[in-house]
Amino acid sequence: MKITYPEEVEIIFKKLNCNGYSRFIVGGCVRDIILGKEPFDWDICTDARPEDIQRIFKEFYTIPTGIKHGTITVVINDKNFEVTTFRTDKDYIDHRRPREVEFTSNIYEDLKRRDFTINALAYNEFDGLVDCFNGLKDLKEKILRTVGNADERFNEDALRIIRGVRFSAQLDFEIDEDTALAMTSNRALLEDISKERIREEFIKILLTDKPSEGIKKLINLRLMEYIMPELLDCVGFEQKNPNHNKDVFNHIMEVLDNTEKDVYLRLAALLHDIGKPQCFTVDENGKGHFYGHHKKSAEIAENILTRLKFDNKTIGIVKLLVNEHMSRYEFLREKSIKKFINKIGIDNLDRLFRLQVADIKGSKPPHDFSKLEHFRDECTRIINQKEPMSVKDLDINGYDIMNLGINQGKEIGDMLNYLLDIVLENPELNRKELLSEFIKQKKEQINFRQKENQNNDSN
Repeated sequence: MKITYPEEVEIIFKKLNCNGYSRFIVGGCVRDIILGKEPFDWDICTDARPEDIQRIFKEFYTIPTGIKHGTITVVINDKNFEVTTFRTDKDYIDHRRPREVEFTSNIYEDLKRRDFTINALAYNEFDGLVDCFNGLKDLKEKILRTVGNADERFNEDALRIIRGVRFSAQLDFEIDEDTALAMTSNRALLEDISKERIREEFIKILLTDKPSEGIKKLINLRLMEYIMPELLDCVGFEQKNPNHNKDVFNHIMEVLDNTEKDVYLRLAALLHDIGKPQCFTVDENGKGHFYGHHKKSAEIAENILTRLKFDNKTIGIVKLLVNEHMSRYEFLREKSIKKFINKIGIDNLDRLFRLQVADIKGSKPPHDFSKLEHFRDECTRIINQKEPMSVKDLDINGYDIMNLGINQGKEIGDMLNYLLDIVLENPELNRKELLSEFIKQKKEQINFRQKENQNNDSN
């Protein structure tokens, strides 16, 4: 086995070697190379201490990323490379971080503290592959197994429980039986892990080639109750509807697998029907219905994403997609289509259509996309006309309206929406002088009605 390093790694290796220190690439980059994949990043470990690393690379920019734990980031050609001192970890606290670390000159001691055997691999051109825990064998057999005792590894950092599912889903590996049992028996430790850390691992599971496999593993290992317990209500929930040949959960999984690797789209696919169990009714013919489930699902989605500390932009986009996934577009006038595009936003329009295509694919065949495709073509045609579709496209703004005597605040917003309604119907009227005249006329109408109301009150 011979590995060709990037130029920057060669520089780091040469400088460490010239100063009398050993050095290895370690962890995920070694794993990925063996699997024939391009490494996402290159992590380097060495027996040089952090202060030595800073001294050796003083001609470069260095960042004391995790100097307490032995990690210095070396910046070469505007690329970051983490160089970490061999270490052992002592007494983990909060099931997430060691109370202290002890530096060592022994690569074995460093590798044995790592999470899974496939990540406990190191390599350099002198020593070759250092594999103390049969990681290469597990890679070949496509097995995910902890280094040493699984209970100890998960007690050290409970996030490893979800990371294990993530690696299994990303690599399409089976989880070793003892490792899987330890994941389930130690699942309560996840309560000590921040929502942000859980969220990041969960996103990586969602963005795998077949995300349903990772989701199902989380459920089978009883981990989902610590991430998204609301989803469990969908498992085995029969729809009793001729349009569906799967229960709610398996429908969601098929929709999820039929979406592209876009975090907003994948989240929307996962959550689009999560409110169905709460909206279920059966009519006199025994047919199941889920009236208003899109609204309930959007509400639940917002609660889940807020709990998992997603940013406001993500929450807003996913909630919009979930709420609109049942929208139907037959016989809409051009003005109504423009309002729809304005409400969804051009940036999210394609996401919504892709979600609806996946939703159809997840339903009972035959699948008819004709109405959706026709409406998508109509939206594309209207967008290409470059006609105004939102208040920001109007040839007048809030300051102009204030100068015409309209009070600042809600009245300006109401006036802008009034003008937009006119322009959506007649784009040729989007000229400042004409819009100003509409404002003056509207203002006169408002003043007239106010005077009438005052007269009626006085009588």
